[in-house]
Amino acid sequence: MPTLNDIAPSQPINQLSPAAQAEIERIVQASLGDVFPAAALTVIKNGDVLLNAAWGWIDPDEKNQAVKTDTLFDLASVTKLFTTTAFLSLLEERELTLDTPLVEVVPEFGASSPREMDGGQDPHSKIQLPMPEAVRGKLVDPARVTFRHLLTHTSGLAPWRDVFNAAGPAPLPPDDHDPLPRRERWQNGLRAIFEYPFVGEPGDSIVRYSDLGLMLLGEAAARLNMATGGAAEIDLKRTIQARVTAPLKLETVVFNPMWSGFDRNAIVPTENDPTWRKRRVWGEVHDENACGVGGVAGHAGLFSAARDVAALGQAWLEKNPTLKISPQLMDDAKHEHANTDGTRRGLGWMLKAEVDSSAGDFFSMSSYGHTGFTGTSLWIDPEKNLVVACLTNRVYPGREKEGIHEFRRAIHDRIANL
Repeated sequence: MPTLNDIAPSQPINQLSPAAQAEIERIVQASLGDVFPAAALTVIKNGDVLLNAAWGWIDPDEKNQAVKTDTLFDLASVTKLFTTTAFLSLLEERELTLDTPLVEVVPEFGASSPREMDGGQDPHSKIQLPMPEAVRGKLVDPARVTFRHLLTHTSGLAPWRDVFNAAGPAPLPPDDHDPLPRRERWQNGLRAIFEYPFVGEPGDSIVRYSDLGLMLLGEAAARLNMATGGAAEIDLKRTIQARVTAPLKLETVVFNPMWSGFDRNAIVPTENDPTWRKRRVWGEVHDENACGVGGVAGHAGLFSAARDVAALGQAWLEKNPTLKISPQLMDDAKHEHANTDGTRRGLGWMLKAEVDSSAGDFFSMSSYGHTGFTGTSLWIDPEKNLVVACLTNRVYPGREKEGIHEFRRAIHDRIANL
């Protein structure tokens, strides 16, 4: 059977039994055209690629451009895994620890201190949430935030803020020249993050899944990469390329794909945005904060074909030394560091939930992975020696469209029993 080294993202593979093939086809077709218009799936078991397949259409109305196995999907929060991998490869090289304070690498984060607390913002309505009485009048020293806190989402930072409004006006479409440089957008957004109130105490063990924390981790990774002589400037895009995608030869993993030479018709579109960008999001990142800061951020922004997402998972499963992360740190990253109401976090990794996991019922409890808001996921089961990258654009009909969780569970349940 073929391994990852034997296939390119553009090469369809199907080594499934007729019965398994028929059942996976049934599960995909039940959601295709309703929950999402496009999907891609790569399955690796015991190091062999069992499936590399794609379904649907770039334009689901006209149906004149079929999705291929090398079509790019917006990874959304699966980007966090690439940021985490790059950061961890730099942590030991720079002789830092997980408990090193963020301000040792990004001192500006501590300039506004102490910081007040509030209730944060709702990521959907964008409205300010009421301040809980328990935090009223409390102050937080941002110098208490460590890298461990960022990686486990226990930093006390808000889950979401409207960074995109601080970064600048809505960017132009990706095939136009945006007059505001990407670096300037990022610096504007970063200054805002340095000032935002906290919503909890750093290290209080409460998991508050925070995009802001991964945006800061991405900045720290970029600064560490520059300090190693790995770059001429602070740049997360070049950091992930140097530390992850180039060593693993992942040619489709890219920020701002149209700026990197990919044709729009090689990228699945996502949601229609009538209020901020005033266009269908296509060839640019769906996440407003990532888009607002120039398309490159630690929490979202990467696009990829399914094969290359699976390749990252396989590298972690095999503890690939190419990533320059020690086996001990790789093991630590996949173990539970925080648990709030069954939401289990490793270092950057989501661990299988105790109930109703998106990985289904038959992946082992040692499984680790991540999901993305656009409908993407990567799950790895070390007990089954199994890697599954499942990419969709479920936000195409609108972000409130239901059904993706049920689809994820069904597809993983069937694959777990291959």
